[in-house]
Amino acid sequence: MAAEEVNKPPTLPSYPQLILNAIEALNDKNGSNKTSISKYIESKYGDLPVGHTSLLSHHLNRMKETGELIFWKNNYMKADPSAPPRRGRGRPPKPKVPLSSAVVLSPARPRGRPPKDPNAPSRSPKPKVASGTGKPRGRPRKMARPEGGIGGSSTTIMAAAVRRRGRPPKVKASALTEVSVEH
Repeated sequence: MAAEEVNKPPTLPSYPQLILNAIEALNDKNGSNKTSISKYIESKYGDLPVGHTSLLSHHLNRMKETGELIFWKNNYMKADPSAPPRRGRGRPPKPKVPLSSAVVLSPARPRGRPPKDPNAPSRSPKPKVASGTGKPRGRPRKMARPEGGIGGSSTTIMAAAVRRRGRPPKVKASALTEVSVEH
């Protein structure tokens, strides 16, 4: 903030005062927007700090938050303490019904599962009830492949009997060259 005040000329009033003077001078029924306030200040005071637009935005937002100005339909106007508050678009909120003093509110329950009580007696685990079928649950285990093959020691029979999915394996080039050399 000290740097902002160093850049200001000594004759320039504070920004909130400049803004209020501009709104009074413009005297618009619906208030004045930011550009019209800025143009008025520039025309009246001429010699403004380098960051005039950012300073103006900052002070307008601060005055809006403190209640000095009312922001309505993109316009700023002075707050009138006797005027009723303006309502935005949409359905008005439901009025809150005050609770009677006789009703005592219990504290809200915390979220999540409550912690276990360390002083509580331990419970015995439930006995498992056996199912009547005797078969284990789930998918049966895979059977191991027989070592000797199907009905003999020949691996070619087993290879022909096993049906694989997808693209067939490539034939090795070494098997083709052995056949052609024997001529």
